[in-house]
Amino acid sequence: MNLAAAYAGTAPAWVDFTARVLSGPRFFYGSRTHSMHEAFEVQSSAGEVEIVDNVSIAPRCPVQRGDCIEVRGQMVHDPGRLPVVHWTHHDPANRHPDGFIRLRGRLYA
Repeated sequence: MNLAAAYAGTAPAWVDFTARVLSGPRFFYGSRTHSMHEAFEVQSSAGEVEIVDNVSIAPRCPVQRGDCIEVRGQMVHDPGRLPVVHWTHHDPANRHPDGFIRLRGRLYA
């Protein structure tokens, strides 16, 4: 889906976009997934987005503030918060399209 339409909408949508990293990653244990995740904010053409990547499935992506990245994942909305793009990794169960983060030519999926 078009990034601007997904950003303005409320339904989950698969998106592909480029962005500039605004913050270094922070790590947390997902209460629903019971897996380690990394999260960081980016500036996309549509606005700020939070990237949440399951690092129990995909390798950690060593982003730094100012990096340019390419992202494929599912955008979801939580009222009062930035839109989140998750599923930025392959799906071992083959239930979802595979996502990724590309940094400096390397694919993290």
